Amino acid sequence: MAGMAALMLVVSSLPASAQGISDFSDEAVARALAEQADVRMIEMVPMRDGVRLATNIYLPGNARGPLPTIFWRTPYNELSYQARTSRRALEAVSRGYAFVVQNERGRYYSEGQYEILGHPQTDGYDALTWIADQPWSNGKVGTLGCSSSAEWQLALAAQNHPAHAAMIPMAAGAGIGEVGRFHEQGNWYTGGVPRTLFFVWLYGVDNPLRAQLPGDLDQPRMARIARYNDLAARKPDVEWTRQIRHLPVATLLADLGEPPATFEELIARAPADPAWHRGGLYHDDMGWGVPALWFNSWYDVSIGPNMELFNHARSVGSDPEASANQYVVIGPNNHCRFDGLGPDFVSGDRNLGDASFDVDREVYAFFDRWLKGDSNAFPQSTPAVRYFAMGANRWQSATQWPPAGAEEVRLYLRSAGSANSLYGDGRLLAEPPPDREPPDAYAYDPANPVQTIGGGDCCNGGLVTAGAFDQRAIEARDDVLVYTSEPLTEPMEVSGFVEAVLNVSSDAKDTDFAVKLVDVAPDGTAYILGDTIMRARYRDGYERPRLMEPGQVYTVRPTPITISNTFLAGHRIRIEVTSSNFPKFVRNLNTGGPNETETQMVVARNQVHHSGDAASYIVLPVVRPSE
Repeated sequence: MAGMAALMLVVSSLPASAQGISDFSDEAVARALAEQADVRMIEMVPMRDGVRLATNIYLPGNARGPLPTIFWRTPYNELSYQARTSRRALEAVSRGYAFVVQNERGRYYSEGQYEILGHPQTDGYDALTWIADQPWSNGKVGTLGCSSSAEWQLALAAQNHPAHAAMIPMAAGAGIGEVGRFHEQGNWYTGGVPRTLFFVWLYGVDNPLRAQLPGDLDQPRMARIARYNDLAARKPDVEWTRQIRHLPVATLLADLGEPPATFEELIARAPADPAWHRGGLYHDDMGWGVPALWFNSWYDVSIGPNMELFNHARSVGSDPEASANQYVVIGPNNHCRFDGLGPDFVSGDRNLGDASFDVDREVYAFFDRWLKGDSNAFPQSTPAVRYFAMGANRWQSATQWPPAGAEEVRLYLRSAGSANSLYGDGRLLAEPPPDREPPDAYAYDPANPVQTIGGGDCCNGGLVTAGAFDQRAIEARDDVLVYTSEPLTEPMEVSGFVEAVLNVSSDAKDTDFAVKLVDVAPDGTAYILGDTIMRARYRDGYERPRLMEPGQVYTVRPTPITISNTFLAGHRIRIEVTSSNFPKFVRNLNTGGPNETETQMVVARNQVHHSGDAASYIVLPVVRPSE
């Protein structure tokens, strides 16, 4: 025990980047916490309706006076004695913070009925009030977390609770309903097309038949039970590569024996269903009231909505201090893998060089400023935007997103009518097409969809591995249109929102149009940068779905691709267009009917037009080098 005390004395005197607490064994962390912190496990905190939420409280053992608090809220099994949260708690208390971690209602030892995002406007608000009222609290709380532990913070920020002094949402896209151009409803949709990641995620997380403990147990007995017992469900393993093809989509989990629950509720909702506004999602009519340090990443599931919300939070205006103190860091990593940023960083098939970034230092510097009042810890001069420019492979800073001075450059999809596959005649040119340039055509068969390889994704049971993977295996298909620029003579930085405008037609009543942006190296390797998709029936808005007439040309504008990439000299810019990206996105069966309850499918013969008034093109935000 004396050796552990000496170890913790050394650790607590080191800067965050040097502490290495993440390398401690579970036993070492538990012993260090026992020696350095006052720990109260499974405190049942009451909400306004009487439901009690299981909460762990970690206080510095040598604390003098009221403490600032870091609050981590989670649907996962993070209150157990072996959870990674113990490491986070040890880091926090070693820096003079109280650390509080709480399970959302309906999860593990918390009472009540589970709902995605855990009622942030009520339970989240009440939890902040409870923390601020504790004798050990200085009344200032900072919320911290990644993925589900970040997403609930967004709707809470709209409440502007007086104790909510700062927030650090990391990879928080699934907490966003509608913001600006993005109507993704918590990542359930992209362009009106359901994403499959939540199907897999809900199988693991939603558990309406969960076991519950009696409500009359006192805190010491609850803590003892938590030490020796685990309420985590043990569900059968699923071969998701097979199950994800199940039709109809609406019975995908029922086919596994799951009882009706959250999946059935959400799969029945259209993108504009008013029910999306009744849960815990943040919508851009809600206001914003909290200074924030955002952590996002290029290969996450929802970088576009995240950056749109960052811009919205800076401009909403209801709380000038909050609007003026929004900061964002954007890395090249996958979902929540900020701890992996370092030298020789590899995404998929692409080496991106030194992507090192001291995330812990930034987290505690930001909290020191807003929770401890140390204005020097995180200076006002800190750039609002720090982003990793892929290709150039370096961190850059900007005052806004997209960076100031970004110019819109339009490139047209051109061909002689045979852009099919990598071996076709598709070109990406600055010159608009003539009036009679022929369209490109392909057949989309839902029974043989184009396979997803990389890009942005997460949490899908291994169906998709996110990252910058080579797309040439996909580009060899005849149902993929490929448009490629000439090799660049000088580097071109593209940073911001990439827009695609497609003029399309089909012999089907409804179909999808999927777009990829690709960086082609001199050796031909085709690294995916980002992708998007749009269901044709929503081309005029999600509130006004309209089917297609055979042969009629329609304009489709998928939601933007959000990226920073420097196309180096000798590299080429490439756009792919097709009608599926599976298993990342649900297949359109092309019937025009209620897609997610159907089993029959038809082949769609689709065209992309690029002639005169029906030109198809992309718009790149190009950042010119400063002189």
